[in-house]
Amino acid sequence: MERPPNLAAAIDAAADALIGVLDSATSGHNVVSPTQLRVLSLIIAHPRSNVNRLAELLDVVPSSASRLCDRLEAVGLLRRVADPRDRREVRLVPTAAAETLLRELKERRHQAVQAVLDRMPNRVQHELLLALLAFSQAAAMTAPADADSTARTA
Repeated sequence: MERPPNLAAAIDAAADALIGVLDSATSGHNVVSPTQLRVLSLIIAHPRSNVNRLAELLDVVPSSASRLCDRLEAVGLLRRVADPRDRREVRLVPTAAAETLLRELKERRHQAVQAVLDRMPNRVQHELLLALLAFSQAAAMTAPADADSTARTA
């Protein structure tokens, strides 16, 4: 089967539409910035992270990561705790409020996407699912083995 000539452009447009749907689901509901949400997601995905590891994941200098953590700590979404195995190490730990915030955000985003899917015929939804699974597999085959997909998607 031949690829439509504008498939990449169609995917790019669909990605923009998806971002719009996801953004609309979160606008007006967050007390933190998108970057701070990303930080919380990364910390949850990498539970033993310290500021240096977070800086690596964000591809920023440690002082910038530390300032992000300061802001999250100030609003009660992050704690810095000594690592029980090495008290010189300080781990970043999301609070229960952060976990609740991310869970509620994820639910709102899922509901917004589902509302769009509900406007599509079931057959098209199924085809989309298969296409997205195939796309994910193809992308995974070309990704470097040591790449951190969570950092890219958070």
